Amino acid sequence: MEKIRFTIDGKAVTGSNGQTILEVALENNIDIPYLCYHPRLSKSGACRICLVRINGKMLKPSCYEQIAEGIDVVTEDADIIKLRKFILELLLSEGDHNCLYCDANGACDLQVLIKRYDVDPAEIDLGVRRDRLVDYVSSPALKRNENRCILCGRCVRACKEVQVSNVWGIAERGSHSHLVADDDMAIGESSCVKCGTCVQLCPTGALSYQTVLGRGVNWELKKESSICIYCGVGCKIDYYTNKQGLLVKALGNEDGPNKGHLCIKGRFGFDFLQNPKRLSKPLIKKDGAFVEAEWDEALDLVANRLGAIKGEHGPDSIAALSSAKCTNEENYLVQKFMRAVVGTNNVDHCARL
Repeated sequence: MEKIRFTIDGKAVTGSNGQTILEVALENNIDIPYLCYHPRLSKSGACRICLVRINGKMLKPSCYEQIAEGIDVVTEDADIIKLRKFILELLLSEGDHNCLYCDANGACDLQVLIKRYDVDPAEIDLGVRRDRLVDYVSSPALKRNENRCILCGRCVRACKEVQVSNVWGIAERGSHSHLVADDDMAIGESSCVKCGTCVQLCPTGALSYQTVLGRGVNWELKKESSICIYCGVGCKIDYYTNKQGLLVKALGNEDGPNKGHLCIKGRFGFDFLQNPKRLSKPLIKKDGAFVEAEWDEALDLVANRLGAIKGEHGPDSIAALSSAKCTNEENYLVQKFMRAVVGTNNVDHCARL
C-alpha cells in the first residue's frame, strides 16, 4: 500500500490510507493530548482536546481527521493552548473534580492535562452545578460517581465494542446529558457483568473499582506484569501492590494478546492470594493430622506412593487430572509423565468438565 507523506510540527512522517493524524502522531512518539480517544475503541471526537491546526488555518480533532498527502500539521500553538485550557476549565466547572478524595488521584488523564496546561481549579467559577448520581453500594465490583464524568463516551464504547454487553449509554441532551446503565438503573441492578473494562478505560474517577478503596493511593502502587492464572487463554495482566505488599488492583495489559481486556475472574479474583486460609506449604498426613512439610519431603512421598500403587495394581490404577490454570508446557509435562513414566493413558483435563 502506498504511503501518505506529510509533516507534523515540521517532522516528516508517513501513514496509511484511513489512518488519523493522532494515530500517526502516536506511532511517531509525537505527543497530542486526548481524553475521549482510545486505540481499542472507535473514534468519537467528543472531547476536542486533541485539536490541531492543518495547513496554518483549520482546527480539526486529530483523533477523527484522516491524514492526506502533503498536509502540514501543527499540534500546539498559542491559540490551541488557549482552547485546550478553556475546554479543561469547562470540564472542571461542570463536575466535582476534587483530586484529594478521588480514587483516580494519581492515575487520571484529566488530572494530567490540568497540570500540563496549568489550569487552577480554584480560579474557576463553578456557578450552579447540578448534582448527579453517586452509587458506591449497589455493585460489589464497581463504583460510580457521575459528578466526575466528562461524557467522553469511552465506557459506552468499551461496553459495546469490547465486552459487547451494551450496558452503558448517554441519556438526554445538552447540560442534562448523563451516563445511564440500561434504562437508568443502579449498576448492581443492571445487566452489568462486572468485567471492569469500562473502569480501566475511564479517563477520570467517574467509574472506579471497589477493591481499591482504602488500600493505597495510585502513585504509591508498584506494578508488575504477569499472566492471568484463571484459565488457559493466557491474558497478560498488570498487578498493583501497595506499600504493605498487598495486592490491591489488577488491570489488563494493553500490550498482551488480550489487548487489555479481562474477565471478571481475572479482574477481581485475586483476593485468595492474601487469604489467611491459603496454603503456603504442602501438607502431609501424620498420625491422622495434616502437618506442614517441605517440598522435597512431599514430592518424595508422592513418588514412593505412586511407585507402590503401580507395582501392586498396575499403571492403569493411576490417573491424572490436569488444570486450565497451568501453562501449555506444564500440561504437556503432566501427560508426558503419565504416559512415559507411569505408563497409562488415564489423563483428563478440567477445562472439558
